[in-house]
Amino acid sequence: MHTTIIAWKNSLRILLNYYEAKRGSLYIFYPTLFLFFVLINITCYWWAMFTAFPELTRGIDGNHYFKVQFPVGLLGALFDSLSFFVTLYIIRRALTAEKDLEYVSHLSLDLVIALLATFWVLYVFSFAGWLVHLFESVRQDLSGRNEDYRRMLKDALSNPFANKRNIYFGLILGVSAMLPTCGHIFLFLISFFRTIFKQKA
Repeated sequence: MHTTIIAWKNSLRILLNYYEAKRGSLYIFYPTLFLFFVLINITCYWWAMFTAFPELTRGIDGNHYFKVQFPVGLLGALFDSLSFFVTLYIIRRALTAEKDLEYVSHLSLDLVIALLATFWVLYVFSFAGWLVHLFESVRQDLSGRNEDYRRMLKDALSNPFANKRNIYFGLILGVSAMLPTCGHIFLFLISFFRTIFKQKA
């Protein structure tokens, strides 16, 4: 396993060096990164809506949730773009670790970020619904709609197996924050199989 960790660290170091060499000016990179995450969040939002709650994508509800996508995309991208730089900091610290356990522990912090991001996006979803209502010309039951959002989150946490659609919805909305974790797992698997094939050869 130690050999795999070394190969994993080398792959991650190559990726980090490539990023630092190609990033360019932060004044150009950050807006581009932010826009990328806006698009990712809106894509995930509609993916979750169409697969978890297709009945809410039509009629009056469909018009409401069309507007909700914009604050969800913007506020979700704000968290994701900031967590991107936190992830870079974690990677740099992990690469200086001498012990394998310390290295893995550093990278596992990305799991915490992904979990926080899922809760953040669910909160943003609730806040976005409230915000859209402020700008809608037709007066609707604002308190009732927000109560539905709160109940959805509460039910998902208290009894997840009875609310699979809610859990699924939150996970899909949090996909963008899971990208660094998926990247670490992908690099680990590549390093693992390369090590296995070298040992057999």
